[in-house]
Amino acid sequence: MANMAKLATLDDIPGWFFGQDQALISWFLERQNRLAISGDLLELGAYLGKSAILIGQYRVDDQRLTVCDLFEDAAQDRDNDGEMRQYRSTLTRLAFERNYLAFHAALPTIVQGPTSTISSHVAPQSCRFAHVDASHLYEHVEADIKACRVVMHAEALLVCDDFRAAHTPGVAAAVWGAVTSGELHPICLSDSKFYGTWGDPGPVQSELIAWLETFGPQSFETQRIAGSTVVRIADWRPPTAEIRSHVHAASPVGASPVKDIGWRKGIPLARRVAREVLPPVITRALKALRPVRK
Repeated sequence: MANMAKLATLDDIPGWFFGQDQALISWFLERQNRLAISGDLLELGAYLGKSAILIGQYRVDDQRLTVCDLFEDAAQDRDNDGEMRQYRSTLTRLAFERNYLAFHAALPTIVQGPTSTISSHVAPQSCRFAHVDASHLYEHVEADIKACRVVMHAEALLVCDDFRAAHTPGVAAAVWGAVTSGELHPICLSDSKFYGTWGDPGPVQSELIAWLETFGPQSFETQRIAGSTVVRIADWRPPTAEIRSHVHAASPVGASPVKDIGWRKGIPLARRVAREVLPPVITRALKALRPVRK
C-alpha cells in the first residue's frame, strides 16, 4: 500500500486509468459544471481510487459522489469471485480510503457490496455521471448499465471501461447491446473507454469535436455505428491531468476544478505509459538516468 504522505499526484497510485481518459473525463465533467448540469456522481468499481479521485475534483456544492465496490468482500458467484482474485487481489477498502483522503478532505459515499444493489442506495434519475469499471462478465456489466439507466437523467454521461479489450468480450457485448437496443447513444470511443448518454449526443459531440480539433485533425475521426455518429479518439497525445494531493498543496473538496487541475502538453508517449503502468520507484529511477539537458 502506498504511503499517503508520498502521494503527490495520480501517478503515484496504481491503476489502469490512462492519460487519454483522464483528459476526456475531465473535459466532460468540466463542461457539465460550466453548463450547470445538475446531478450526483457515481462510480461502480473503484480499485485503489485513481479515477474516483479525479471524478471527485468535479463535485460541487451539495452534490454527492457515490463509489460502489466489493473491496475485500467475496463475490456472489464463482465466476465473479475468480475474476476478483485475478485482477483485484490487493484491493481493500482501507487502501482506497487512504488514497482518496490524500487528495480530498472527506471520503465519498461508499457502498461496499455488489454493484447490482446500487439503485437501492442512489435515487432514480439523480446522477449526471457514472463510471462503470467493476466486473468484466457480460451478465454483470449488462446489469450495471441497466442500473445506471435507472439512476441517471437524460443529460448524464455514462463511461464504460474495457469495452474493447481482447480479454473482456463480455463488456463489449453488454455495451453494444445497450446501443443497438436504441437506449444508449454513443458519444465517443477512447482506447479504453466508451462514452455515451441516454439523451441527445449531438450538442456534446459538437463541442467535443471543436475541442479535439485544437489538437490537430489527426486527433479523432467520426464513424457511423448502428445509425449513430461516433467520435473515435485517434492519434492523440492528450494533456495530462496534474492533480496535487492536499497533503502537499491544499485542495478543498468542491473547489473550482480549473484551480485544482493543471494541464501539461507534449509529454512523450513512452514516458506517459511508463508513469501509468510502472511503480513510482521504477519511474523515479528511470527519470534519474535521463541525461540532463543544458
